[in-house]
Amino acid sequence: MNDLIGAWTWLTTAAHWQGEKGVGNRLGEHLYYSGVCLAIASLVALPLALWLGHLGKGGTLAVNISNVGRAVPTLAVLILLSLTPLGAHEGVPTLIALVLFAVPPLLTNAYLGMREVDRPVVEAARGMGMSGWQVFRRVELPLAQPLLMTGLRTAGVQVVATATLAAMAGEGGLGRVITAGFGLSNTPQVIAGAFLVALLAVLVEGVLVMVTRLTAPDRGVAGAARGRAAGPPGGGLRADAGAPARGPASDTSY
Repeated sequence: MNDLIGAWTWLTTAAHWQGEKGVGNRLGEHLYYSGVCLAIASLVALPLALWLGHLGKGGTLAVNISNVGRAVPTLAVLILLSLTPLGAHEGVPTLIALVLFAVPPLLTNAYLGMREVDRPVVEAARGMGMSGWQVFRRVELPLAQPLLMTGLRTAGVQVVATATLAAMAGEGGLGRVITAGFGLSNTPQVIAGAFLVALLAVLVEGVLVMVTRLTAPDRGVAGAARGRAAGPPGGGLRADAGAPARGPASDTSY
């Protein structure tokens, strides 16, 4: 309990938020690493996953290869990159390691989202005269959006949490608050740093959930295509489906 009170006292001390080693600067570094890595990983993984999902070819191999990358420890990759000539460029090892860590959930969820779109819906859209690009943009992409955003949220939270490891390579971020606390045997500072990382991850999750809701596309075309594929209500296809509409028969019995 004393350590928790000490952590609160540490967080509410204005001096700890100022200067190059202050929480404010470390938070900016953490957001920079996380944002840049997530943007690069999205540019790499999403176009490839969406394209392979649309074609339905080669995606399984790409997903399996990306999943193998999850078994590689990020800290080990970070340290190895720091020992190479890339280590001479500040921040580069961290960016590469975090991008490699963020690609698998983005690639896997985007590909699966595209492949789980009902094929009858896609065929119905094509039967309505849509081109391949229109089917992708107006049917497949809207229906894949939930899984796609799930992958983005997963990658975002993972990157924010894992960016703490940048401190192990002597780089910035909120991890420096934690390592400095360990170096000083200051348990309240360690707890305060861990709390800041956890809070930032929760906030990122919340922001991405709001983005998901705000960017939810209009499902009108996709829903119309699904309805066309399913046929009229009541089950089964009508025998006169496709026949021209007829007006009501006149009653000739007086």
